[in-house]
Amino acid sequence: MIAKRGRASYTGDRAIGHVDPGARAIEVWLGAIHEVNDVQGSNQHQLQE
Repeated sequence: MIAKRGRASYTGDRAIGHVDPGARAIEVWLGAIHEVNDVQGSNQHQLQE
């Protein structure tokens, strides 16, 4: 995807094939939140039994 706005727009075609650092950071954060929720959810299930 070619950036049309923001700082990445200055790089044009040179940005193709490179991971957007901000998007990668969000992916890591959401993955961590998902893992924590999975662990807490399994703990809640064990407490109810």
